[in-house]
Amino acid sequence: MGVDMTSEETMKERIIELELRFMQQEHTIQELNDTVCRQELTIERLVREQSLIREQLRLLAPSINRSDEEEEPPPHY
Repeated sequence: MGVDMTSEETMKERIIELELRFMQQEHTIQELNDTVCRQELTIERLVREQSLIREQLRLLAPSINRSDEEEEPPPHY
């Protein structure tokens, strides 16, 4: 009977260890999920900002690309 008791205690210890590992893994998975969600929000914000910057550059490009001859003289001339 002593052998069975030791075997049962060993099994209980192993189950407890597995439960602890499982809880740690669940915690890690949740942290990773939170990180991915934050990164997705950041990516969405950056994509919107990039689109706005592209649009601003598109609107400015004609005036940037004009030569001095094409440039209208200032109003005081």
